[in-house]
Amino acid sequence: MPATDGVGEGVDTCCCCLPLLETPVIDFALLASPSPCRQELDKLCSALSSFGCFFSINHGITNSFLDELQSVIKQFFALPMEEKQKYARGTGESREGYGEDDMVVDEGQPIVNCNHRLTLILSSEDQQQLTFWPQSPPNFRETLLEYTKKLQMINEVVLKAMAMSLNLEEHCFLDKYGDKPTLRARFNYFPPSSSNHLAIGLAPHTDPSAITIVLQDKHVEGLQFLKDDQWFRVPVIPDALLINIGDQLQIMSNGLFKPPVHRVVKNQDIERISLAVFCLPYSENEIEPVDGLVTETRPRHYKKVKNYFATFMQYYQGKSLIEALKINT
Repeated sequence: MPATDGVGEGVDTCCCCLPLLETPVIDFALLASPSPCRQELDKLCSALSSFGCFFSINHGITNSFLDELQSVIKQFFALPMEEKQKYARGTGESREGYGEDDMVVDEGQPIVNCNHRLTLILSSEDQQQLTFWPQSPPNFRETLLEYTKKLQMINEVVLKAMAMSLNLEEHCFLDKYGDKPTLRARFNYFPPSSSNHLAIGLAPHTDPSAITIVLQDKHVEGLQFLKDDQWFRVPVIPDALLINIGDQLQIMSNGLFKPPVHRVVKNQDIERISLAVFCLPYSENEIEPVDGLVTETRPRHYKKVKNYFATFMQYYQGKSLIEALKINT
């Protein structure tokens, strides 16, 4: 089975033939408790050290609300093209708005990401560009703003729990975020593949976030993670949130937590949607390993960096920013 190759239209790895990733499941309620469960913290630490991701259950968001959110996403992508083009992606650094099929470079080879997407900055409020926020369906904005509030709480709890899982002061990762962290949403629509083989919806990559919170399609697989040089299918757990770490948490944890390389493949027959929200520290904050994880036996592995997201987008075209920031020790 191919590992890092086979990434364009005509991927010759049958999705159903790939093994299923035994993704850890974490009880969010046990992390959010005033006295978080030590056993669940240890489970979280193991998940992030081994997999870089976990499913969060009992996260406090009702199934009915998640159904409403997924309905809103489907309604937007079902709009006529002329309506969606009203929110066409801008040319600025933020890259907000609607777009289709972009070109990336992987190991020197150009690849087309075959998807439709809507990118929006959810917070902070002064960063929002509401001209890109759809007015149809009518409850889009209201639903998304409510989801944003819920994710801000989840982001805070998870970052505190990550610190406590490493026996660090609970705010050490949050302090790196600063007063104006950014939540950046990417709504994805993957139409059925036009090929007899699988087509890539998103090419292999890691995320430029600290953490990424993903609402998967409730019925259709497509997300795949690379582990031990082999691709695995990520299962679908309805109403659970998939949380994976990104490059900035790798830096802050001094390499103890590593983000998973992942890709999305399209289904031959069925459309698929997803919503990924990238939790990003304030761009003017310096991101570096937290003090408690730099010791004589484990020296600093990464240089300081500001505005990782913007720099990442430049490096993404065929280069690795996280590799460029490594300190040779």
